[in-house]
Amino acid sequence: MNNKTPSPTGEYGVGTFTYTVYNDRDEVMEIGKGTKRSITARVYYPVLKESCVGCSKPVCLSENMIKGLKSAFKVAPNFKKDPTGNISECYLNAPRIEDKKFPLVMFNHGYNSYREGNSFLCIELASHGYAVISVAHTYEGLCTEFDDGSFVFFDKTITGKMYDPMIGGMIAMLKLIKAKGSNEELAKKFDEAQRKYCRFLMNRLPEWIKDNEAALKYAKDNLSDLIDFTKGVGVSGHSFGGNVAYALCAKNPDFTCGINIDGALFGDYSDVTQTKPFMQLSCSDNENVVSRVYLRHTKPVYKVLVKEMKHMGFSDAKHLIPIRSIVGKLDADVAHRIVCKCHLEFFDTFLKGLKDEPDLPNDENATSSEFDPDIA
Repeated sequence: MNNKTPSPTGEYGVGTFTYTVYNDRDEVMEIGKGTKRSITARVYYPVLKESCVGCSKPVCLSENMIKGLKSAFKVAPNFKKDPTGNISECYLNAPRIEDKKFPLVMFNHGYNSYREGNSFLCIELASHGYAVISVAHTYEGLCTEFDDGSFVFFDKTITGKMYDPMIGGMIAMLKLIKAKGSNEELAKKFDEAQRKYCRFLMNRLPEWIKDNEAALKYAKDNLSDLIDFTKGVGVSGHSFGGNVAYALCAKNPDFTCGINIDGALFGDYSDVTQTKPFMQLSCSDNENVVSRVYLRHTKPVYKVLVKEMKHMGFSDAKHLIPIRSIVGKLDADVAHRIVCKCHLEFFDTFLKGLKDEPDLPNDENATSSEFDPDIA
């Protein structure tokens, strides 16, 4: 399996910088009680390739992130033999293109992932003419780094709260993964299970929505010279971040279309009808926990099932930690091309308006289908 960092394929080079939002919002996580919740984000943006000359590239994984990976998963990539394997294909603070703005896609990582956890996808999108803001979720990512040099690691007490009681919750979810039934039946089973065992995760969804709204407000106030907001905002995310993408499209008018990458829909969606075009990217392990996506929608919903994949294979881990039991058997470069193609086809259609319909992969590695409005 090839673990080389993929190079972006678009016409643009990619610049990057970070920002932190220090606001008056009270932190509700127990570990941060009595403080305000700070939100940090990384921006990836299109630049002229010739303007990148002389600019430095950031690392894919900082030392803090590597420590966080080892703490969470007992495994992390070792770059001592080949430090070039840890170099990201973007440029720090590369000069922006004057008088040119780009549509915005916001991205959310999953639980115990990190702000740059899907950087290869974000960089590819930026190289094709999108500004991308990847939002970090303090205490809930494996490490969150702020612009003042401070950082916090994942709050390990969360692990015991995700399923309560732990054994019963995990058994219920394992049964659901193997369950049979219609989308309506599977969605009902999932909702019953989450309400019994996953109240913590359900209650975190509104807080992650607020994180995005804070990051987006900063962008509107400070990055209007870079970002074109006239067509709204696209959103994507992996795992719990994909759930957030679904919620933002359903509940916030700023967001016009979205993609959920293999994320179970934790949260109260009992009165929700999806009114934006949406896509569900999944591996076979998690088909049954996303059934809600295909129900009650007034715009097209697309499904792409990627074969020989595991949940973590949808992130940079596919290249950085190429262990098949963690990321699946599908070749890393093939998986990257599928995920990027799905995003570009979808956002080119529903955010840029360049196409009438997305041309989605449908071959031996991935199958696609469409759920029409008011029929699914």
